[in-house]
Amino acid sequence: MADLLTHVLSAYVLATLLSLRDDRVTPAMVTAAMVGGLVPDLNRLGLLVPSSTAESILGVPFGWDALLTVGGVAVVIALGTLLVPRQLRRTTAAMLSLGSLSHFVLDSLLLFPSGYTHPYLWPVTAAGLPGPNLFLSSARWPAAVAVVVAGSTWFVARRHGGADGSG
Repeated sequence: MADLLTHVLSAYVLATLLSLRDDRVTPAMVTAAMVGGLVPDLNRLGLLVPSSTAESILGVPFGWDALLTVGGVAVVIALGTLLVPRQLRRTTAAMLSLGSLSHFVLDSLLLFPSGYTHPYLWPVTAAGLPGPNLFLSSARWPAAVAVVVAGSTWFVARRHGGADGSG
């Protein structure tokens, strides 16, 4: 769970700092970025609903692991963007993408036994990229750093009237 918190807070930091420069990044759009930070981890729903169950419900071949790729995330973002009013779709898509991109960047720093990352770039390539192997996904220190940075960002945004509002 520290991993999920880190992804959400990282997206919060990026979107909140962006809100200091761009009026289109409202508190709702900061939230969209935070949701975007969770999108690649939707593959964890496979722990609750096996792929075979989803396959039988949908009637088509299905695998949760596709959600941990750029292609799978692009599909989820496209579908999620359709849920908002037309005038907010571009900004929502951008914020969901920002959160997902921050997720992929952080995940690319993870320690993998093979030395290569997951095949994040599918459908472009199914190969994993060499990773720097900086930390395990179970490590708690990245979450602690994210909490401190997010708290600092909240303070700065509050002082300067960013997405969090009362400047």
